[in-house]
Amino acid sequence: MQYPEYIPYKKKSSKGLNILILISLVILLGFGLYQIPRVNRLLSWRIDLAQTYIHRLFNPVESLPAPMVSRSTAPVAAAPSATPLPPTSTPTPLVSPTPTLVPTPIAEKTLLTPPAYDEARDKQDWNNCGPATLALTLRYYGWEGDQYDISKIVKPTRDDRNVNVEELVYYVRNYSGWLKAEFRVGGDIDLLKKMLAAGFPVMIEESFTTDRQYWPEDDLWSGHYLLITGYDDITRTFIAQDSEIGPNQSINYDILNDRWQGFNRVYIIVYRAEQEDLLKNILGDNWNTDKNREHALAASQQETQADPQNAFAWFNLGTNLTYFQRYSEATQAYDTARSIGLPQRMLRYQFGPFIAYFQVGRTDDLLTLTKYSLDISRTSEESMLWRGWAFYQMGDKNTALNYFRDALKIRDNYEDALWAIDYVTAN
Repeated sequence: MQYPEYIPYKKKSSKGLNILILISLVILLGFGLYQIPRVNRLLSWRIDLAQTYIHRLFNPVESLPAPMVSRSTAPVAAAPSATPLPPTSTPTPLVSPTPTLVPTPIAEKTLLTPPAYDEARDKQDWNNCGPATLALTLRYYGWEGDQYDISKIVKPTRDDRNVNVEELVYYVRNYSGWLKAEFRVGGDIDLLKKMLAAGFPVMIEESFTTDRQYWPEDDLWSGHYLLITGYDDITRTFIAQDSEIGPNQSINYDILNDRWQGFNRVYIIVYRAEQEDLLKNILGDNWNTDKNREHALAASQQETQADPQNAFAWFNLGTNLTYFQRYSEATQAYDTARSIGLPQRMLRYQFGPFIAYFQVGRTDDLLTLTKYSLDISRTSEESMLWRGWAFYQMGDKNTALNYFRDALKIRDNYEDALWAIDYVTAN
């Protein structure tokens, strides 16, 4: 009888051990390389994309939920007895919009000199168009920083998907040194041109179609910041600095106006202190924030009448009504927008519905929308905040506090969450 050749146990074990060591070294090397900022920036969003896509294969994303009540016949719930968040403005009567005019005509073409664009530095990092575009805006005035200087303040968690206009203005006012900033809503093409003609580049937030499908049935709609640096009436185009696509992009007036509508036509103006009187003259009544909202409210009302199936017009109407604490009317406008249909990522960027539904006591809607928003964007501190307020409204303080604390894990200086913790702890 012949037996197979005997292979010593140690030899076999040594080979297996070598393989394990090699695998361990590869893992350690990969982990080490991943800690290098440049490598991390190149790979992290791709890893997140793959993880999100695989997760959504088994947990499909549906459309943004429609309202739980009929938008036309539902009674409006009474406001809760406790209102944790203080009012931010005093309601004023609605007035018809009045045009803001500059005494002298403007040129039919204006091209401001944009800051030099260096793709290695200025192409936006992952979900970083806000800081990247603001960095370009500040550099127009001689600032020497970059998008990472801004994001480490307003977006310390890298996979935070959104930086809103208030956060960007906060950065300018507190960290840019000598510059000032304001934001307003309800802008229009003529106002953009007047600001450009006076030497002010203008940041806007608009709709954008992403080329990365994050999940099956992804509608690809997202928000995006642009820096507008010129216009040409002959070709009816704006010139924009785009932190994703590149410098000096040409955009038709009408296309920009349509894309801009999804964000209530918000705009940010950065300026030097000595330019303030000039800016006030250009903005006219819009310099006053309440007057600005009155004009935006009237414009959104007109757009809902002109096109009753325009969900963005109804959403803007709800947001402008919320500003004036007309919460019952606001929820009806938001209900209509939701019934028509809104993009999947809408609540990643805008949070007016959370405020309005909370204030009228429609907690179930608030829970539904904040859950949906967190399913879409798990690192949304705003959605965590308002989900916490929903649980507080139901009497569950412990869960509310957990959500407030989770919001602080994303942005540790988030004042609304800090205030909420103090309020709920004391009440």
